Amino acid sequence: MAIMTYRDALNQALREEMLRDENVYLMGEDIGVFEGAYKVTQGLLAEFGEKRVRDTPIAEEGFVGAAIGSAMLGLRPVVEIMTINFSILAMDQIVNNAAKIFYMFGGQCPVPMVIRTPGGGGQQLTAQHSQSLEVWYAHVPGLKVVAPAFPADAKGMLKYAIRQNDPVMFIEHLALYNTRGEVPDGEYLIEFGKAQVVRPGKDLSIFAHSRMTLYALEAAKALEGLGISAEVVDLRSLRPYDLETLVASVKRTNRALYVEEGWGTYGIGAEICAAVTEAAFDYLDAPIGRVAGAEVPMPYSKPLERAAIPSPATIVAKAKQLLNRP
Repeated sequence: MAIMTYRDALNQALREEMLRDENVYLMGEDIGVFEGAYKVTQGLLAEFGEKRVRDTPIAEEGFVGAAIGSAMLGLRPVVEIMTINFSILAMDQIVNNAAKIFYMFGGQCPVPMVIRTPGGGGQQLTAQHSQSLEVWYAHVPGLKVVAPAFPADAKGMLKYAIRQNDPVMFIEHLALYNTRGEVPDGEYLIEFGKAQVVRPGKDLSIFAHSRMTLYALEAAKALEGLGISAEVVDLRSLRPYDLETLVASVKRTNRALYVEEGWGTYGIGAEICAAVTEAAFDYLDAPIGRVAGAEVPMPYSKPLERAAIPSPATIVAKAKQLLNRP
């Protein structure tokens, strides 16, 4: 099993799927000649040519609409939007067309497309380029939304996404592209709707997705030094999500905490906390806690940016509070 970066795992998934199916093609801003703003498409223009790796104008609504049309005609576009913040410009195409066409045409016209886009903060890209907007898309029936945290999941979930007949929002995180991990070779698929227990524990469950899963693992390690055994569950798939695994974790630990980088109000954590409380109320010894981003536009100042994003230390503090530990 090779060790590679999250970026290279995505690149490998794209290449393998393009070799497997000639209907898979890529489009997006600067993905061809420049090989992607984050180099995820490096080498693919040279290998597959301009017909299958298409640079687009800076016109998100236009090229997402073109991708939807080609998907309706049987192709499998993988669209890269340079940042999830730019996806707002294409929201009408994503929400009103991609998500609804299959249902509005009586199930006769699937839209098999993937939109890859990075989100999150921490890079001093300030208020308009540091947002975690995955919850906007997870709110919409007709879309599937995933946010893998590890290189192996990035590969397995992207290959699975490309084979879906539904539109998929594939959310990456800017800070994950250089992270490294073991990635299986060749055919490797991860089904959507399956959370993963990435660290077992018995005193507290910490649920998270994307980069916050890595922070939750750091927090769990620190909590271990305080005599607290924390179980960490990576949600991976936001729509659909795996309620069964979350409830099973609560049954083992009797306390839970959700960690997300985005704003907490109406966030992913709000949905998960409500669903787990309804399903496992009798097993909870305390209300489910939440750690989320500060409810402000992301500041440019580095100290303020750090303060606005949850950290392992804030997770540890909230965990101790839930367990009534000093």
